[in-house]
Amino acid sequence: MRKIIVSAAAAALLASGSVAFAAVKHTTGTVKTFDATAMSLVLDNGSSFTLPSTFKDPGLKVGEKVRISWDTSGKNKIAESVKIVK
Repeated sequence: MRKIIVSAAAAALLASGSVAFAAVKHTTGTVKTFDATAMSLVLDNGSSFTLPSTFKDPGLKVGEKVRISWDTSGKNKIAESVKIVK
């Protein structure tokens, strides 16, 4: 009985640890469309991102190369930051 409890506790700890270490992903690409009203950004490779309400436009234009730090919420990619790359 003791081994089962210890095993279950170890499994729970490992499962919760993987969520805690979920890393933000990064993508680099060229802006295909940017809609500040709809808070959306699409790259030339087809990747689509939703921008947060706190997003401050760094001067994005179609054709601009950007680096996006993002995470997922359900099936949506949520951009945490968008930086213009030179």
